[in-house]
Formats: sequence, C-alpha cells, structure tokens
Amino acid sequence: MAVDAVIFDIGNVLIEWQPERYYDRVYGEVLRKQLFATVDLHAMNDEVDRGGDFRETIYATADRFPDYADAIRDWHDQWIELAKPVIPHSLELLRALRSKGLPVYCLSNFGIGSFAFAETQYPFLAEFDRRYISGHMGVIKPHPEIYRMVEEDCGVTPANLLFTDDRPDNIRAAADRGWQTHLFEGPQGWAERLVAEGLLTEAEAAPA
Repeated sequence: MAVDAVIFDIGNVLIEWQPERYYDRVYGEVLRKQLFATVDLHAMNDEVDRGGDFRETIYATADRFPDYADAIRDWHDQWIELAKPVIPHSLELLRALRSKGLPVYCLSNFGIGSFAFAETQYPFLAEFDRRYISGHMGVIKPHPEIYRMVEEDCGVTPANLLFTDDRPDNIRAAADRGWQTHLFEGPQGWAERLVAEGLLTEAEAAPA
C-alpha cells in the first residue's frame, strides 16, 4: 500500500526518554524506586502532555510530597537530563525521507512548555512538515481522538500514513484507525521497514 506521509513519535524514537535512568544516576536506585512507588510521576507527566502548565503541574506535585520535593522538581528543572541523547540514526532517517520530498510529521505526547524548551535544545524539531504535539491538542496517545485530529488536519487517507512509535498501545490505536504502523524497537528495524516500503534505498537508510 502506498505511503503518502511518515509520522514519527519523538520520545524513544528520536530522543531517548528514560527518566528512571536520570534518577538512578543522581539519587541512586533505592531512592528512585521509593519515589516512583510513592508518586506516579508518569501520570504527572501525562497531565503536562495534555496541556497542563509545565512548571506548575510538577511543582504542585512536589508540594504534595515534601519528602521527595527536590527530586520531583528535577522533572522540570533538570528536564533536559531526562530527555537525551538524540538517537542519531533515527534523525538521519527523518532527513533522508524529507530529502526525497516525502512529507514527514511528528505525533508526540509532549507538553507545551516542555516542547518549547526542547526546541531550544534540539533544533531538528523544527524540520517536520507538520507537528502534532499533544499539549497543544489537549489529548494524548493512545486516545483515538488524537489520531482523528491528525487525519483531519493533514488530509492524508489513514491507510496511506506510516507511523512509528515505541509503545505498543499507541501503535494499536493507530492501527485500529487503519494506519500503517511500525513498533519502534531501534533505528535499524525502522530503517529496514522504510526500505521494505520502497521509501529509501539501503544506502539511504544506512547509518552514517
């Protein structure tokens, strides 16, 4: 089936997103396990991704858990340490697709404030032909509404969209709407899929 546009997730597809790794390094594994068992930090982050104020949402959570307040505030204050590094081969694939004139979009669970900050650290985030950022959309993956909003905005037939994401639930939701999908487990597998679809040659998809 033809592919008229390729859609990338960002976290763990183009930029590593491993908050636990940061907390293990800075606070140690024992405290990190205690923190994550006590405070649902990923649910807090979902609120940011739905459009909640980046700083206020995190600081309000810190105020509710004073024993862990400093560590929780790090989710805001040290955010770039949670969201790094870039996955180079994935970025090369994005640019290779665009160099061939194929529209490339992003669809990411990302807050308004956190994405604005990420843009200052990762200039390539401006390279997408269209950007679908959950904080601005008011809904997060895998809710069906976010996929419907993408379809309505871009005008591409769902069956002609190829979407990669690292989370199976996000992939299933897209597939349920008729999108072509690829579960991202590393850039090499994604590169092989793009070659199999005839979107890139093996040489174009190879890492630099």
